[in-house]
Amino acid sequence: MDQLWWDTARAGGIVAWCLLAASVLWGLAMSTRTTPDRVRPSWMLDVHRFLGGLAAVFVGVHVTGLLLDGFVPFGPTDLLVPLASSWHPVAVAWGIVAMYLLLAVELTSLGRRRVPRRAWRVVHTLSFPTFVLATVHGLTAGTDRGNLVWQVALWSSAAAVAFLTVVRLLQVAEQPEPQRPSDRPIDPAPAWPPPPGAAAPVGPPIVTEIR
Repeated sequence: MDQLWWDTARAGGIVAWCLLAASVLWGLAMSTRTTPDRVRPSWMLDVHRFLGGLAAVFVGVHVTGLLLDGFVPFGPTDLLVPLASSWHPVAVAWGIVAMYLLLAVELTSLGRRRVPRRAWRVVHTLSFPTFVLATVHGLTAGTDRGNLVWQVALWSSAAAVAFLTVVRLLQVAEQPEPQRPSDRPIDPAPAWPPPPGAAAPVGPPIVTEIR
């Protein structure tokens, strides 16, 4: 039974990271508009939310498996407080912080209609440090950290996220800034009387008397 819970924790962590990577890549594909035009944006958004929510569910599976596994005595404090674990405290801390950031992103996404748009955007950008911390956790904790296939998957996904992030930043930098009302040119008042040969305005200028 102990092996079962360890395998559950191990599989839950791997699946959670894969779903998180897919969610981040999916969101970048939407923001950079690298998806085919025939794909509906509403469908893309639903898939993005589904992947993020499912990643949070498998994080719960990962934590539950660690709590029930008897090989390494993890308690609630070890899995909820960074650096409290006696087993690889730094490596475990990366995962704990990533879990909290993921929960913040998912909870604000569920309550997006009740959260100010600016606040939601700020919290949603935490997806990037969440992915980075979860990747570091996957490379430093667990028995799979020395697996070549696992390392290739992590590094290749990290490279794809970094590339699409640079593309997005370049797109934002190329967008023209919105023109402020004070920057708009002001049409000069028509001269009165009009110069010879010029078309006269429809009516005389309005003169405001100052008393």
